Amino acid sequence: MPDSVNSQPGHPKPEPPKHPLVAQPPPASVQPPALMPDSARTSSTQSSLPPAAGPRAVLIGPPGSGKSTVAKGLAREWGVARRDTDDDIVRTSGKSISDIFLYDGEATFRELEVAAVAAAIAKHRGVLSLGGGAILDESTQALLESYAAGGGDVIFLDVSLTAAAPRVGLNNARPMLVGNPRRQWAELMEARRPIYERLATRTVNTDHLNAKRIAHEIAGTSPNDGEATE
Repeated sequence: MPDSVNSQPGHPKPEPPKHPLVAQPPPASVQPPALMPDSARTSSTQSSLPPAAGPRAVLIGPPGSGKSTVAKGLAREWGVARRDTDDDIVRTSGKSISDIFLYDGEATFRELEVAAVAAAIAKHRGVLSLGGGAILDESTQALLESYAAGGGDVIFLDVSLTAAAPRVGLNNARPMLVGNPRRQWAELMEARRPIYERLATRTVNTDHLNAKRIAHEIAGTSPNDGEATE
C-alpha cells in the first residue's frame, strides 16, 4: 500500500515489524503500590509519642541537685503525682535511709532500692525521682534504657560541687556523704557522671536556677506574672 494511504487521517501508521531474533522489552504494566504493614506505619511516629507506660519523667542526679524539689514543681506543672524511691524505701522498710545503712548495710539498701525503682517505673505515671546512687545497679540501668527507648524522658539534673555543697551540708540523712561531704561528693560524682550522662535523654544544669524555674524549663511553661520565687 502506498505511503500516501498510511498518512491519511483516520488510518494509524502501522508499527515496523519486530525482528524475531532481537529481544523485546516486556510490556509496561502499572504495579499497585505495596501495602505498608501497620507496624511499619506507626513505628515512625512512636518516638514522638509519650511512653505508653511508665512515668511522665524520671529525674536522676547527685545529692544536692534538687531532684525531690524539682519533682514537686514539675508534678504541679503537669498536674500529675510525684513519687520518690527513697520515700518508698522508708515506707516499705519502716526505717530511715541512714538507719538502713547503719544497721543493715549498703548492700541491703541497694537491694531495696533496685526493687523500689522497678516497682515505681512499672506502676507510676507521674514524675519519679531516684536516689543519687540508684543508677549504679546494672539492672536499673537496663530498665531506664528500655524506658527511654520507649519514649520515656530521663532527665539528668546536673550541678557543680560549689552549688551542691550548701544544699547538702552535713545532713546525716545522706549516709554516703558522712565524713568529708565535699570530698565524698566529688568522688561520687566523678564515678557516677558517665552513667548519668549515658542514661539521660536530656540534661538540665541546676547551678543558678531555683527549683520552680527548673520545673518551668523542663515542662516548657512560663512562670505566672507576679509568681513568688523560691
